[in-house]
Formats: sequence, structure tokens, C-alpha cells
Amino acid sequence: MNALQELYEVVMSRKALYESGKVDIESQKSYTCYLFSKGQDKILKKCGEECSEMIIAAKNNDNDELKNEIADLMYHLMVLCAQQGLPWSEVEEVLEERSQKIGNLKTFKNVDHNS
Repeated sequence: MNALQELYEVVMSRKALYESGKVDIESQKSYTCYLFSKGQDKILKKCGEECSEMIIAAKNNDNDELKNEIADLMYHLMVLCAQQGLPWSEVEEVLEERSQKIGNLKTFKNVDHNS
């Protein structure tokens, strides 16, 4: 098992814990349970924030910060997947399919912006 699948399993276990009602978010200090308690809007907001922070780190050529922001974004995307009922394995399947494609350069439309 890889690190991403292991992280997703932790996220799913926190989701199950939250849904069971057996977790006191304040005493457990589970950020993942907190996100589930706040719902989709909060999770989406965090995905957007982490994406923006990743972009800024890349623009600043700060790879130390960039790797952390990418990790933060991936974590929040996993929480989103769990919230939406989308298994991480399905995301991995799409990536696997894409990795098998060769010569899939997309053709772009030529648009005359001067007219």
C-alpha cells in the first residue's frame, strides 16, 4: 500500500468515526472530523485555499513550501472525495489510465483575439 492510500484510509476512518456520533470533536482534536462536521462548503473552501497557497509557493520558487502545499492540497482533496463518496481508488484508476496514454497531445483552437 502506498502513502496516499494509507492517508485516504485514515480519512475514511475519521469519516466513519464522525458519522457514528462517537466523536467529540473538541476533545478529540481531529481536524478531519472537524471538516466533516462543517460540511461540503468548508471542505471546498479549504481545497481552494490550499490550491492558492500552492500556486503562490510555485510562483515564489520555494520548493520547500511547494511540497508542503501540494501535500495539504492532496489531503483536502481526499477529504472532499470521502465527503462525496468517491473512493480514492477511482482517482488512482484515472491516473493509471492516463499514464498508459502516449501521444495524447490535445489540439487547441486558434482564436483570433484581434477581431
